[in-house]
Amino acid sequence: MNLEARKIAFIQEFLKLQSEEVVSRLESILKNKKNTSEDQQFEPMTQNELNKRIDQSESDFKNKRFKSSSDLLAKYE
Repeated sequence: MNLEARKIAFIQEFLKLQSEEVVSRLESILKNKKNTSEDQQFEPMTQNELNKRIDQSESDFKNKRFKSSSDLLAKYE
């Protein structure tokens, strides 16, 4: 049975469920799996990338290319 057929069979069985507890458990499993998948897509920066970013941030600050937190808060008030 291919993946599409398995999905359809699963959905058909899911629609027959009468237990709210089972539906809640399946929702929880799906949510946890989705969160895990998103975490696996995260790629941390290398040390070199981090250092370049720090250097750029320091340069921006020295050259007054930044916004203060009060400026940002004022924008959204």
